[in-house]
Amino acid sequence: MNHLFEIDPWKIATHQLEREERRLQESLTSMGNGYMGMRGNFEERYTGDHHQGTYLAGVWYPDKTRVGWWKNGYPDYFGKVINALNFIAMDIFVNGEAVDLGLQEPKDFYLELDMHNGLLTRTFILESEKATIKFRFERFLSIVQQELAVIRVSAEVLKGNADIQIVSKIDGDVRNEDSNYDEMFWEARNAGFDGNIGFLTTCTIPNAFEIEQFSVTGAMKHVTTIEAAASETEPLSVQQIFHQTLAENESMTVEKQVIILTSRDIPEAEQQARAIQLLQENTKGFKELLDEQNKAWEKRWALADVTIEGDDAAQQGIRFNLFQLFTTYYGEDERLNIGPKGFTGEKYGGATYWDTEAYAVPLYLALAKPGVTKNLLKYRYNQLEQAKHNARQQGLAGALYPMVTFTGVECHNEWEITFEEIHRNGAIAYAIYNYVNYTGDNDYLKNEGLQVLTEIARFWADRVHYSKRNGKYMIHGVTGPNEYENNVNNNWYTNTIATWVLQYTLENYLKYQEETTVKITPEEQTKWQDIIEHMYYPFDEELGVFVQHDTFLDKDLMPSSDLSPADLPLNQHWSWDRILRSCFIKQADVLQGIYFFGERFTQAEKERNFSFYEPMTVHESSLSPSVHAILAAELGMEEKAVEMYQRTARLDLDNYNNDTEDGLHITSMTGSWLAIVQGFAQMKTANETLSFAPFLPKSWTSYAFHVNYRGRLLYIRVDQKNVRIELVSGPELSLVLYGETKILADELVLEMEKVNEHV
Repeated sequence: MNHLFEIDPWKIATHQLEREERRLQESLTSMGNGYMGMRGNFEERYTGDHHQGTYLAGVWYPDKTRVGWWKNGYPDYFGKVINALNFIAMDIFVNGEAVDLGLQEPKDFYLELDMHNGLLTRTFILESEKATIKFRFERFLSIVQQELAVIRVSAEVLKGNADIQIVSKIDGDVRNEDSNYDEMFWEARNAGFDGNIGFLTTCTIPNAFEIEQFSVTGAMKHVTTIEAAASETEPLSVQQIFHQTLAENESMTVEKQVIILTSRDIPEAEQQARAIQLLQENTKGFKELLDEQNKAWEKRWALADVTIEGDDAAQQGIRFNLFQLFTTYYGEDERLNIGPKGFTGEKYGGATYWDTEAYAVPLYLALAKPGVTKNLLKYRYNQLEQAKHNARQQGLAGALYPMVTFTGVECHNEWEITFEEIHRNGAIAYAIYNYVNYTGDNDYLKNEGLQVLTEIARFWADRVHYSKRNGKYMIHGVTGPNEYENNVNNNWYTNTIATWVLQYTLENYLKYQEETTVKITPEEQTKWQDIIEHMYYPFDEELGVFVQHDTFLDKDLMPSSDLSPADLPLNQHWSWDRILRSCFIKQADVLQGIYFFGERFTQAEKERNFSFYEPMTVHESSLSPSVHAILAAELGMEEKAVEMYQRTARLDLDNYNNDTEDGLHITSMTGSWLAIVQGFAQMKTANETLSFAPFLPKSWTSYAFHVNYRGRLLYIRVDQKNVRIELVSGPELSLVLYGETKILADELVLEMEKVNEHV
């Protein structure tokens, strides 16, 4: 594997400026703080190919849905994240010539993202006839004060003399790349200076859908011994110019502090004064602010870190993924969710998908306070009325949660995904089950939980139809998790999760009907029970497998190993028609259901289905490797489990699917943690029982992690000698270890020799 960045347990670092892979470098050095974020762009101008991108949480634009043939049920608009103020810009001129690494050849180039604290550092040397100068750039987005960004630039003359000019800006003249190329989504509102503080306010252009316009204010001040030579204002930018003439061994430093405010929190009329106030009140410099940042990140890592000994690439992968997840979302704001690209790009519109409920919820349950996951559930609960609207758009009862959204209203226009990939509705319900099962918060289930579950169940009860010929309920015209098949009938996973939602909702309604405001009529209860008892599930007796959908076995079945490497990824080399006709699977489909409902299936059933479907899976969805890693680990297929862990852990770092230049795969980054904790450690919480059955990959010396569980903090370490489970805090706990019930009062230690006897 050709790694773009060096292997290091705590750093993403390189000594190479990769002009041909600049977009990929930008993606991999992205940063955020849950409130705002950006790609790893250079502060100074860069005329080579790249993608300039800064994004603000919850700030988006609704654009008219454009399709060739309008169908009833299409959403009115397509929502997308929009590129916002470029507030890191600091153009640099040396003896009148612009510093531009797209044109100039630097020496001793070094780029580093430190995952300890989110500090991005870059250094290089430029040589000219008059001078040799070393530049150093440092920046971070504060997780202590979410509106604050800090940038520091220094220049040191190593040889000769240099006239250096730094033009520090807030630039509102920005465009999107992913759609509506070069369209301008911002209009100028106000710009100017209040003393030494520059400010710029912009607002999204009007839209035709009664969606609020977002206003954004950026304000900047500079900490430096150099007096500004000029302050300049244009409608869409403000800038200050710093100038100094340096002799050999002399240097200059300019520190830029930026406050960003949006109308989500501060009305436009108050933004300017508030931003200026925040900058004036902050008397701390770069070092003090970075010290605060270090302490805040240290607290996060104390709980979240997964340590791996014996494989630095595996260690780097899991830390990179956890770092990017927590810079995207840390649960502070229930109005927000986790976009598939986070703050790293514009693909997928930057909106919310089902990935959050299916893949992110388990991680946040274990690595954050219960309120963090509860905020993810509140996000969906608060959008229940919009989900009902989505169902009505399709002529159906209940609630249909959207495939893509910012507000709860569907805003995506691919028919075969948006209106056929309805299994996502089940993932919303499964997240409620996961939360309640993990935390024991039955009060949530009785109230908000049952309200959401009931409306989702009503959708499924209306979406099925009864086949008189077969005496079974069926669901036709869907796209399962495998998006390489559209408009299929009786996708096994969709039928399975639809029935489970009806059953789980009905069971809990009957259990709590005297304690909830939800009312499910006797007629509904009878209908739901009939569907539960008579749902059709495709199954092949000869193969002993659950069939992905009605006609899957009619395809020309072959393993993906028969494909030419030149054809991969398929979605970049084959026509869509050829993909749809093939047997190749994008991600776990039947196996997704076996992962979710593992306690329902025997070991033999799991083995048969895994052995049948995994060889045909091309893993071209970022969500695919983790599920396969978990199931392979459970089935004792260590080599396959480790292979899938490596793929999910380093999916972006090694650009497995050749698409990371568009941005990172944020929601699927949970997969590396799931692969270790639910896979290698076999942590399960089915039926409100916590269990472990860890194994240690042969190529590793050890691994260790923490989990929160029902008011306890546990520490699990697996090495070549022992499996150790420590109760760090909280009351004693009954758990199952390798099938035996144990009481964890202090710690449990099992020698690896005895572990091997168990497995």
